[in-house]
Amino acid sequence: MAVAWVIHGWLLEQMSRDFVESRLKEEAQFLEQHLREMDGDLNQLAMGDYFEKVFHHAFALKTPQQMVAHPEHWQPLLLPLLQPAQEGFVRVQHSDSLNIPADVLIYRQSFTINDQPILVLVAEDMHGLQQSQASFHMWTAVVSLLLILLLVAVIWLGVTMSLRPVIALKTELKALQRGTLRRIEAQAPAELQPMVVQLNQLLDTLEQRIERSREALANLSHSVKTPIAALRQILEDTQRPLDTQLRLDMAARLANLDKQLEAEMRRSRFAGPQIGSSSHPVSQARDLLWMLGRLYSDKTFELSTSLTNEALWPIEEHDLNEILGNLLDNAGKWASKCVELSLDEKHGKAVIVVADDGEGVPEEESVRLGRRGLRLDEQIPGHGLGLAIVNDVLERYNGVMTFSSHQGLKVRIEIPL
Repeated sequence: MAVAWVIHGWLLEQMSRDFVESRLKEEAQFLEQHLREMDGDLNQLAMGDYFEKVFHHAFALKTPQQMVAHPEHWQPLLLPLLQPAQEGFVRVQHSDSLNIPADVLIYRQSFTINDQPILVLVAEDMHGLQQSQASFHMWTAVVSLLLILLLVAVIWLGVTMSLRPVIALKTELKALQRGTLRRIEAQAPAELQPMVVQLNQLLDTLEQRIERSREALANLSHSVKTPIAALRQILEDTQRPLDTQLRLDMAARLANLDKQLEAEMRRSRFAGPQIGSSSHPVSQARDLLWMLGRLYSDKTFELSTSLTNEALWPIEEHDLNEILGNLLDNAGKWASKCVELSLDEKHGKAVIVVADDGEGVPEEESVRLGRRGLRLDEQIPGHGLGLAIVNDVLERYNGVMTFSSHQGLKVRIEIPL
């Protein structure tokens, strides 16, 4: 549009100049015809009202005997140009006189009548024409700009309406990531529909796989634990004709096997981060604190949080229960009077802090507690109970657990959201 506007200005200038030049030539021919009818006598040439009504341009005439210019205030400009020179058009600009137009186009033509040379000048003021031309050119620019804005608005509206299904799909994908949706229900365009179908199938497959895995492991646990319990009952019966020490050893081994099996069962239930899964940390924390308050009736459990009851974390509900349950259970066992749980969100991370007022953990043991994957629950009694399970869950969420001991043990967990 800018290039078209520049070309329009150039073409408008050329058309205006061609039009004015053709008119000046016609007026010069008109003067020549009148002079030939009067045999070249300038004294017989009618002036005044006649030329103001019929003749539309300033002019000047020169014969060997006299010179004539009309209107009179153009004489300082036209008379000096009545000199022998090449015929054609000449443009005079930037005149210093206040009574003379600043931009004038002049046409020079010479001819002879009765062997008498005559020079004719016909001039037109270009200033008024240029003002009209500039005004027209400016209006063209305004209309062009309005057309551009209208075109942009139409394109924006068309693109927005065309991409509305894509925007709806984007919104549902974000909701799916936050855990507020489990499936994509948006009506996607035909080009994106196969992707939506595949995503929904993937979500269904993952959910079914986790459910089947949990059911299979639960069945395995029940089927193995029953014979183990029976064997323990037989081996612990000292009335049987077996060596007592051997029985006790076998019972201890089976008990250890039972303990390990139970731990593996718990780990198998960890889902890890998955699309569509989320939890309400505040409500889950309150339920756990109420239950542990009943279990440890001589101790108080407090919750401090800036989160609302509707706050969602993209952490599977069972996994969050394992984290909070193990930490609160440990703190409840070793606290003197009070356990405090803090839930917060900082810098895109879920922050969980569990603090008790017990004896704490020596600094050297605190360092060992912080090692990823170290199963202190199987080696050291006390605060280490259940931390291996918490570590396993945190590994799936890229979480970090740190310890500090001051008037009790404080456990701080950060999980990227």
